[in-house]
This record gives sequence, structure tokens and C-alpha cells, in this order.
Amino acid sequence: MIKHVVCFKLKENSAAEKQRTKEMLCSMQGKVPQIQELFVGIDFLESERSYDVILEVVLQDRAALDAYQADPYHVSVVKKH
Repeated sequence: MIKHVVCFKLKENSAAEKQRTKEMLCSMQGKVPQIQELFVGIDFLESERSYDVILEVVLQDRAALDAYQADPYHVSVVKKH
């Protein structure tokens, strides 16, 4: 099992943009077959050190991580954001 964790600092970090980002990340569930579990958290502390959004994806192994990184939906929708 691999946990792939990504921390985001958004250029525009309004509550609406954080929510839009969360929804976009959550949209991978069911569209990217390598994902076993997906969690997205939005920062509520809003400290200077905080990240705005956190993504945690659970994948089976290194091969699944490599396939996830190259997945067409992940590349064309998520990475462009």
C-alpha cells in the first residue's frame, strides 16, 4: 500500500476556491481506477504555515502510483488545476 500525499497552497485561497479545489480532487474517485481511497481536507486554521488543501490517495503499489500519475483524467483535469 502506498499513501500519496499532496499539500496545496492556492494562489487564490478563498473559501469558494478551496471548496472548488476539493470537489475537483474528489472527482477523481471512480474515474481514476488506481485509487483505492481518496481523502481531501480543507484548512480551517488559516495560519501562514497552513496549506490550503491536502490530498491523500491510497494506491496498491508503485505500479499503481505510476499509472495514477499518467492517468488521462488525472493529467488533463487535476494537474491542469
